[in-house]
Amino acid sequence: MQRRVLGLAVAVVTLVGAAGCGSSDAGSGSSSASGGKKTQVTVGVIPIVDVAPLYLGQKKGFFADRGIELKMVTAQGGAAIIPGVVSGQFQFGFSNTTSLMLAQTKGVPVKSVVNGAASNGKVGADVTGVLVKKDSPVKSAKDLAGRSVAVNTLQNIGDTTVRESVRQDGGDPAKVKFVEIPFDQMPAALDGGRVDAAWMGEPAQTIAKAQGARVVASPFAETDPKLTVATWFTSARIAQQNPELVKKFTEAMTQSLEYATAHPDEARQILTVYTKISGDVQDRLILPSWPAQVDMASLEKLAALGEQDGIFGGKKPDIQTLFSR
Repeated sequence: MQRRVLGLAVAVVTLVGAAGCGSSDAGSGSSSASGGKKTQVTVGVIPIVDVAPLYLGQKKGFFADRGIELKMVTAQGGAAIIPGVVSGQFQFGFSNTTSLMLAQTKGVPVKSVVNGAASNGKVGADVTGVLVKKDSPVKSAKDLAGRSVAVNTLQNIGDTTVRESVRQDGGDPAKVKFVEIPFDQMPAALDGGRVDAAWMGEPAQTIAKAQGARVVASPFAETDPKLTVATWFTSARIAQQNPELVKKFTEAMTQSLEYATAHPDEARQILTVYTKISGDVQDRLILPSWPAQVDMASLEKLAALGEQDGIFGGKKPDIQTLFSR
């Protein structure tokens, strides 16, 4: 499914290049209340805790200080956001790093501009985990072989790292049956028996735990404790034609990452702006790490796993070109 989406993205990019359609590189301008000119920037996001720094940065004025007026649009995953960015629907987007690598190997012109989120390195308490029902016979990652596991989008960082957890635990990763379900629907799907297990981010993970689910694997931390799991990216066209906008967005996002790291309670609180969670869930949320820089060694490892699993179609992602600044 994801490959079909990215194939469509290539066609969309061709049309954009030929006809000049889509949003302008700088977004559309509007006058602020003070009379200053603001650049309206639309950003594709996922309703998970990982994107909290963007909302914090908006609240704290880090983007407004640089003349950027943000508009967030929610999508199911990075694979769905990528076509929106390359077509001009969004100027920037949030995506897991495997989906960006896959896009690059498909010829989709994307460029990572600033870090998004990383594993916190805690096995059993990472920002994502594979959860099963309390009475499930699954005791550890190897037991996932032959069972259904929900991921938010197929052929992305979720199934790639889940396979690695199964592999490390002595199971056969090729026998895991992945099912595509949005994060916010995973707790109900697991509780209702639609899947045997689910790879969940936050707040879905904490909601499922409240229903009695338990963690049997921490794929990010088990793959690499410093794993860069997602970044903010733009199209190659915007990166080339409007470097000033990219510079301002990157600076504001870097400041937002640093602020979220220093103020974790505010990061938890801001989640109520774009998700529907209760106060007890908010208090128990597991946060990712928000370093300002990507960890290139972890991305090389992730790319190697993608190659091993055959998701890049025999091509090798160019990590330096895609992620270096």
